[in-house]
Amino acid sequence: MSLQGNVFKLANGTTIPAVAYGAGTKWFKFGNPEISEPLIQSLKFAVNNGFTHVDGAMIYGTDREVGAALSTVDKSKIFHTNKYMGNFGTNKLPYENPLVSLRSQLKDLKMDQVDLYLLHHPFFTKENNGYELKDAWKFMEQIVDEGLAKSIGLSNFSVEDIKTVLESARIKPVVNQIEFNAYLQNQTPGIVKFCQDNDILVSAYCPLAPILLEERGELNDYLDKLAEKNSKTPGQVLLRWVLQRGVLPVTTSSNEERIVQLNNLFDFELTAEEVQQINDLGNKHTTLRKYWNEEYDQYN
Repeated sequence: MSLQGNVFKLANGTTIPAVAYGAGTKWFKFGNPEISEPLIQSLKFAVNNGFTHVDGAMIYGTDREVGAALSTVDKSKIFHTNKYMGNFGTNKLPYENPLVSLRSQLKDLKMDQVDLYLLHHPFFTKENNGYELKDAWKFMEQIVDEGLAKSIGLSNFSVEDIKTVLESARIKPVVNQIEFNAYLQNQTPGIVKFCQDNDILVSAYCPLAPILLEERGELNDYLDKLAEKNSKTPGQVLLRWVLQRGVLPVTTSSNEERIVQLNNLFDFELTAEEVQQINDLGNKHTTLRKYWNEEYDQYN
């Protein structure tokens, strides 16, 4: 899956803007019914300053904010990604399956259709959900059949989880969104290569985690050097590295100057040697995993 200008081309022929503004992580408010005006304003600013891809999820609790922000722009120019969580562990969540969830979410989003809908995790069991992973994917395929999403994919899936889906999939997943950064270059063993070998675009959440740490190391010094060379910030350099790894970064900020910077990634390029050096310095560091620790810390 190669970067083509400022878009990636998915396996089904759809193009997807190569960097997304995230309506989760720092904005997470599931269970809080109050509308976040700061998120609405940040989203408006982002789409008015170059962002054409917004990433959300049912579990973030921010669909109404996304709907409010995007109601003021031409939605045909915005690519929207969303996700279905479903019951997980002891957490009992609304909406018994992806199809029911998306039908309801679209009302909050003020949309008739999303561009991309993802299963947020692979841990579907008859005990927790009333159906297993293969059946969850059948609901996703029905979403496409009913025209509620143009494309469907996965999030936080391992190689084995994807193989389970592919065994019976009528419509193949086009994206796997995972936690990915220089200090976590595979959320689970071999996942990036497997996805790329099977024409599944990897999307990265928390791509800037290494520079948000208080500690500094060799990677930070090297990013500073590359930033000075390219008249960019270390964050822009790190996001450019993500792109040149063939991975789509999902990032966010409430700072207007930083929002503009986060999407200003396409007027410079790292050399192959620079990309490799970031790979190597990142792999030397202790694994940095912020999410799904109970499930995936075994791979640290």
